Amino acid sequence: MPSQTTLYYAPGACSLAPHIALEEVGLPFEAIPIDTKAGEHRRAPYLAINAKGRVPALAVDDWVLTENPAILQFIARTGEDGRLWPQDPRQQARATEWLGWLASTVHVAYAHVRRAERYATSDAALEDVRAKGVEACRDLWRDVDRAIGPGPWALGELYSVVDAYLVVFWTWGRGPVLGFDIEQACPTWSAHARRMALRPAVQRAFRREALQLPGAPAPNPADP
Repeated sequence: MPSQTTLYYAPGACSLAPHIALEEVGLPFEAIPIDTKAGEHRRAPYLAINAKGRVPALAVDDWVLTENPAILQFIARTGEDGRLWPQDPRQQARATEWLGWLASTVHVAYAHVRRAERYATSDAALEDVRAKGVEACRDLWRDVDRAIGPGPWALGELYSVVDAYLVVFWTWGRGPVLGFDIEQACPTWSAHARRMALRPAVQRAFRREALQLPGAPAPNPADP
């Protein structure tokens, strides 16, 4: 068991997923917010922790891990009973498939709307990137809704870190950047999010980040 675990996060960002996972496994940890709006993630103190200048970063003693798929798997397997990661090889592969898709496709599509300046410079090009990004996200959010299936969780009866990651994107879908009518567009995913909101670990993470739980009317802050 690690002696000291620290999660560096930004409220409402994708770091919400490992935040929930840490609460779920009951591993003692310190949660340190990084003010990305003020550019704290680009300053020397944080870059000494994560040279990529992104959140999340998970520090275990003097060892630092970045990238959500890796962090989520580590947390799931570090918990006392490993209950957030499947034991069956096919289910493990399915969980890895989910994490890869969310990180490399769904998140990247959202970034084209939230962070269009990463992909274009002129005003016209920026608007085009954002518009195409919204179209891509609309299709992807519906794809995720279908992929969740009858549930109750992404891996069927097994609750896992995939579910913690999924609720992040659900909050972004209803947030001000995309502004989807998430209940109408993604009814299966919305039911999943409401189930997540009943979990004490999810409630604690959302409370610490000052976020509205699924089922509340106000939008969450979007990915910083």
